[in-house]
Amino acid sequence: MTARFDLIGIVTSDMAASLAFYRRLGLDIPAEADASPHVEATLPGGLRMAWDSDDVIRSFDPSYSPAQGAEGRIGLAFLCDGPADVDRLYAELTGDGYKGHKEPWDAEWGQRYALVDDPDGNGISLFAPLTDPS
Repeated sequence: MTARFDLIGIVTSDMAASLAFYRRLGLDIPAEADASPHVEATLPGGLRMAWDSDDVIRSFDPSYSPAQGAEGRIGLAFLCDGPADVDRLYAELTGDGYKGHKEPWDAEWGQRYALVDDPDGNGISLFAPLTDPS
């Protein structure tokens, strides 16, 4: 049997804050999940994304300690409908208090690109092609 990629996992210190951020990026996560120690969402195409509280991780790994003062070690990228949507979403997220890492710019590889941090310090890319691919 061959292993297949199935889930992206995030460990969070504040479940409600983390889920609120990803809802802003279009993930369908019910509000009642905010109080759960473990949450999963199935993404288009079947890939799953999951969040676990620090306490859940400690339940099977008592030596676990969240990283302190370090940037997140995963990066997720969200495709936007167009360059203006990158700018709009970046402005909305930073206006709501999420930390902007790099304001939108036209990247040399042909995309409008911006970077924000989720509540746990993970880098989130917002991008769209600069030109219509058709």
